[in-house]
Amino acid sequence: MQYLIIGIILVLALLAIRLSNKHGIPALLLFIVLGMGFGLLGLKFDNYEFADGLATVALMVIMFYGGFGTNWNMARPVAKEAILLSSLGVVTTALLTGLFCHLVLGFSLLEGMLIGSIVGSTDYASVSNILRSKNLNLKYGSASLLELESGSNDPTAYTMTMVFLAVIMGKNLSVPLLILSQVAIGLGVGFAAAFLLGKYLRRINVQEDGLTAVLMAAAMLITYAAASLLDGNGYLALYILGIRLGNMEFKGKRDTVFFFDGFSEIMQIALFFVLGLLSDFGRFVQALPVALAIMLFMTILARPLSVFGLMLPFKLQRNQLHMLSLAGIRGAAAIAFAILVVNSGHPFAMDIYHIVFGICVLSSLVQGSLMPPAARKLAMLDPNDTVLQTFNYYQDKAEIGFLETRIHEGSDLVGRQVRDLRLAFDFIVAKIERQGHTIVPRGHVELKAGDLIVLGGEKHFDLTGHDLTEFTIPPGHKWAGHMVKELSLPPDSLVVMAQRDNGDIIVPLGDTLLMEGDKVIMLKVEQAAPPKARRFQLRKRG
Repeated sequence: MQYLIIGIILVLALLAIRLSNKHGIPALLLFIVLGMGFGLLGLKFDNYEFADGLATVALMVIMFYGGFGTNWNMARPVAKEAILLSSLGVVTTALLTGLFCHLVLGFSLLEGMLIGSIVGSTDYASVSNILRSKNLNLKYGSASLLELESGSNDPTAYTMTMVFLAVIMGKNLSVPLLILSQVAIGLGVGFAAAFLLGKYLRRINVQEDGLTAVLMAAAMLITYAAASLLDGNGYLALYILGIRLGNMEFKGKRDTVFFFDGFSEIMQIALFFVLGLLSDFGRFVQALPVALAIMLFMTILARPLSVFGLMLPFKLQRNQLHMLSLAGIRGAAAIAFAILVVNSGHPFAMDIYHIVFGICVLSSLVQGSLMPPAARKLAMLDPNDTVLQTFNYYQDKAEIGFLETRIHEGSDLVGRQVRDLRLAFDFIVAKIERQGHTIVPRGHVELKAGDLIVLGGEKHFDLTGHDLTEFTIPPGHKWAGHMVKELSLPPDSLVVMAQRDNGDIIVPLGDTLLMEGDKVIMLKVEQAAPPKARRFQLRKRG
């Protein structure tokens, strides 16, 4: 029965994702409502320890992949502003909110500061979802600023939460030393892990059979664990690791993108659903007045004061400042931190989980709904603004493929112009790489020896179900040391590709020499595969 329920939940979650993408409603809100709905129907769940473990893993994936998907070329011009908002912005918002909770709502000072710290960061998933689903190309690089800020500010909120929780519980510690160790160790472990993994990816080929994605998952777990064991901020380390690897080009990156696209969606569905299921509807309604007061204060005063104050040296436009202020949506990280606080076992005077839960639900509903019309009202939409992508992005995400070929000395293409190539099929010369520089392939550009020509075209998906046969030429095999044209292949077979031991791809011509250890890929239409062969069905990979 439980498997039937899980299946129904996943189907409903997929419908919620489509609704979210179509209408720009934060997925957090839809999944939480879904979880609350199942709770009202009688599906009971109150295991905060399990929820804490799930939230930790989900935030690890969200932080790593949030960094991995950050285009640094777009983010660099607004990096100073984003980093300031993701650090001092969180601190300022948290302290102002804590004072409000203490002075207006009557919380103790430390518990008010704890609430402010928990909800101090903005939610990357919600902000990114709204920007992309509603195609909000904001002026002045504001979309990149918001994504970089919301993707990197959870570590600051986590550190503040740990500090105030430790003080409330009476732990004997040095607050400045705790903050310094969290930040310094988190940064150090993140950069070190990215450096080591980058060198490994350049030297070792783990592209086959999706092993690159497995390596990334392992690196993610090891990086978080290492930073946490050293008393550093594991989430910060993961975000740094993600940014460094996401802006690095390596073989197998496509597999990583597809793996984490699906994995991050599953983790978000599970996390948000469980957070909704964990809430008690009666206690949620009781906490709503307090949650509404805090959410309105943060939206109207705390966030705008932080944004306007900290952005003063950068002389941003007034309409941009208003847009940045409105985009401070609270989300999954805040609820996860609330679970962590509940699991500390310390008795609190208020219902922390349901207050934070209410703040996030109301923030997603109100601010998430207001962002698209506000962008138009504030004249922040720029139809000429766009998102800078790389060649690899389109291979990762779209039905576009790129091929490369090198022009060698003595080739009859040397000295010819691009316009003279007259490609017979629907391909285009996308770019030319020459001595480390990229050449725009205009018609008059002359080709030179050593040029790397990149061709672009539509990728193929085989609807016929023809098989590719792959096998490695063993020592003593009759093909070893012979050219392709000497193989006497039957009419229904063709050597499509070969790969050397070092990973080099060989496009087989008639005079291509096959060697021991070469991996040979053949198209065989009717006959069975040769001995020791593995059969692979052509399938869509994009």
